[in-house]
Amino acid sequence: MNQANEALPVTASAAQDALFDGDFAPLPDDLGFRGPVACKAAGITYRQLDYWARTNLVIPGIRGAEGSGTQRLYSFRDILMLKVIKRLIDAGISLQQIRVAIDHLRERGVEDLTQVTLMSDGVSVYECTSDLEVVDLLRGGQGMFAIALGGVWRDIEGTLSVLPTERAEARKEQADPPVTRPMLRAI
Repeated sequence: MNQANEALPVTASAAQDALFDGDFAPLPDDLGFRGPVACKAAGITYRQLDYWARTNLVIPGIRGAEGSGTQRLYSFRDILMLKVIKRLIDAGISLQQIRVAIDHLRERGVEDLTQVTLMSDGVSVYECTSDLEVVDLLRGGQGMFAIALGGVWRDIEGTLSVLPTERAEARKEQADPPVTRPMLRAI
């Protein structure tokens, strides 16, 4: 991002959660959406979702994949991040610049993202927290693309209200008791 910032290192998952405290968590903490539902809500492919999860661009906030047979569960906040990333990609921003922008937001720990507008000239991403900052960027005379995060939140909230959810503990199964086998002896 193009705003000077010194921040303490934090884990990506904790920082991602910190971005959307308060009203940005309209669902219970254990309620999430499977990958295909997250893809549909954000307008991305499953391949993109899988890649972004494996490279820690967006970390599933409810449940990560834990080996064969488990599915990631994405929180409302995760899907909001996915939608923002999708809009930045659609604006022609490189994934490398998007990572810088998302990392900046995580490190900054913005309390109220409804007041943040991300703007881009196609090369760089700028964070604006006031109307004056938006006007200053537009004064340069170059074309800009803007994403008001509060608007993305309302869009996602409407989309997700009609899609199926899953509780994190619903997929947890009791482990089978360990099987004892007779020890083999060398003859």
